Amino acid sequence: MTRSIQAGRARALAATIAAGLSLGTLAVTGGAASSAEPAPDCTAPYDVAQLERGDAVTGLTVESGTTPEEFTGEVIGVLDDGIAVGLDMIMVELDSPALQRAGGIWQGMSGSPVYVDGELLGAVAYGLSWGPSPIAGVTPFSEMDDYLAARRAPGATQDVEVDRRTAKAIARQSDVSRSQAAQGFTALPVPMGVTGLSQARLDKAHRYATKHDKGYFASGALASGRIGRTSAREAAPETVVAGGNIAASISYGDVTYAGVGTVTSVCDGRVVGFGHPFSFLGGTTLGLHPADALYVQPDSLGAPFKVANISPATGTIDQDRLTGISGAFGALPDAATITSTVSYESRSRTGSSDIYYTPYSADVTFGQQIANHDRVLDAIIPGGEDLAWTITGTDESGAPFELSWEDRYVSNYDITFASSWDLADTVYVLSNLPDVHIDSITTDGAVDDNTDQLRLSAVEQLRDGEWVKVGRRYGLTVERGKMLKVRAVLKAADGTLSYAPFSTRIGPRARSGSLNVMGGASQWTNIWNAKSVAEVQEAYADSASNDQVLFNLRLRRNGGKINVMSEEQSSVVVGRKYYYVDLDGGRGGPVCRGC
Repeated sequence: MTRSIQAGRARALAATIAAGLSLGTLAVTGGAASSAEPAPDCTAPYDVAQLERGDAVTGLTVESGTTPEEFTGEVIGVLDDGIAVGLDMIMVELDSPALQRAGGIWQGMSGSPVYVDGELLGAVAYGLSWGPSPIAGVTPFSEMDDYLAARRAPGATQDVEVDRRTAKAIARQSDVSRSQAAQGFTALPVPMGVTGLSQARLDKAHRYATKHDKGYFASGALASGRIGRTSAREAAPETVVAGGNIAASISYGDVTYAGVGTVTSVCDGRVVGFGHPFSFLGGTTLGLHPADALYVQPDSLGAPFKVANISPATGTIDQDRLTGISGAFGALPDAATITSTVSYESRSRTGSSDIYYTPYSADVTFGQQIANHDRVLDAIIPGGEDLAWTITGTDESGAPFELSWEDRYVSNYDITFASSWDLADTVYVLSNLPDVHIDSITTDGAVDDNTDQLRLSAVEQLRDGEWVKVGRRYGLTVERGKMLKVRAVLKAADGTLSYAPFSTRIGPRARSGSLNVMGGASQWTNIWNAKSVAEVQEAYADSASNDQVLFNLRLRRNGGKINVMSEEQSSVVVGRKYYYVDLDGGRGGPVCRGC
């Protein structure tokens, strides 16, 4: 065979989402999809070595609805090693009324099967980098068919360079100019998208998570829009056929992380699609969903994109590889469910999301809280919230565990945002512990308009029967074997004072140390270094709630660190004081820090 395309050099594959289209607005959904499987096609792969320039091809894809429609085209040539070392890219020019309306191939067309003489040549997966075009890069189905054993090849890429000779050949056989072709090919993008959250919320979460090094919600590629949810009546499992829509999801529900592409082939209860990775996860567990396309949006500056609704999962995507995704119909992924109840004034709502891919557990948990708050509060408002949550699952030994917490949050700007991070942090830590599995996350939040706070204004010590403010220079003085009695002075916004007491007996062999007094809202629960579920539970046992005062006494030879939480106060407590504790009769020592 004569190849009209020369070998290309590949660049390193970015480890980001790389497959269909972004997500967005939410629609009412039905229950779980039935387990009915679509009719198999089991089409034999075409021998790429037999291809000739100008060979006629046909294909199937969906512009609107769920029924595939035909497109036609012809082969331009083969780009040796165009996708990866030993993995060629077939280049074709395509045409159909739908392609003409869109201006070229579109995001969400990834996986569309291309046939030669009734045999399956491959899947549309790549488009010219410069913008809309009928020129497509096709992933050979002979590689997709056995990609389950594939591993990342050195030099694997989403971007494919085109040399001058290749660009000239493309220009000669199509309407694309040589300079446009020289910009190369890139995988039809599927930026990760999210339903239930506005783009403003996503951007704010990304900035905050990045600034505070959260370890989650740090991807700037998240996008809102272009997808929603529907029932199995609109997109039944039987519609997942060659050329039909398919979606892969990380979560599904109020907050859905997913991307829509196209089915390449269905055979023996398994489906293959996309023609390039979703997120290059290898062996994985993602939701496999039917989808209903609304329309294809033209875009003069980039690739057009499909707008679609996805139905409940009807199977599991278990492979996310270099040449596409694959999964089986029937059994659904093992999911952790986040259920959120929010009430405010006369409004209340309970919503939920199923989390299929564990590394995104914290992102979905945070998103579920934000989405449900925004739906109930219907605004970004200051206020307070009494929030209770429970996490259940199995620990590293396989034993069941339950972790519960109740707290009060206050914000003078955005109570929704302020009350949602602590739970997500905890879910992040637990989901990253080896062999720990989260089964459910349940939250119940009551929001009000009260933004009152108490500020730690001073600490007083009982000396000779009188309460004396602890000075800035010498801190606390107490004798060994005697009682240390102090109280936190809490000041409300109107100047009213209240007190939180603390007392303990000093051991006879104790050495000088320190006393740290802090409002619950000014301390953090130290879960980040936890190595087990038990250590996370211990961290919460040693932590004050936001409406308590924490007294932390550290004296050598006094039995170790003493943590004592006050009774719950009338509101959230902020502020902290640090004091030197002198057991040597006032002979000096470090000055009080932060008094």
